[in-house]
Amino acid sequence: MVFGAFDGFHPGHLHFFKEAKKYGDYLIVSVGTDKNVHKIKGKKPLFCQDKRVELAGALKIVDKCILGAETEFYKEIKRIAPDVICLGYDQWGTTRGVKDGLAKVGLTNVEVVRLKPYKKKTAKSTIFKKRSVDL
Repeated sequence: MVFGAFDGFHPGHLHFFKEAKKYGDYLIVSVGTDKNVHKIKGKKPLFCQDKRVELAGALKIVDKCILGAETEFYKEIKRIAPDVICLGYDQWGTTRGVKDGLAKVGLTNVEVVRLKPYKKKTAKSTIFKKRSVDL
């Protein structure tokens, strides 16, 4: 299972999905709500949550795409009960912090993995958005 805004989809997102898929045979993508993306990133996403879910869910590599929870994220994860959670290189949660949060809802056997970046300097949505403004 992976989490993210997936706004302005780019090759780094696809790389993230491919790397996560190596940890299991079923990939669940949780797309952040508009409200949470705004809260975490400090600005509204380019594309609404429904479009971002539609886009990520249309990829062959993605087995299931859901809209993330507004609150009580760990309870939502418990409902899904993934075997592995893959974090992006730039996501705010630490592997230890996520494991602690999972343990609080009774999920003690979930592996949490931090994945490496595709191309750290060129594959972030913020870089792509800035480039489009500069063109």
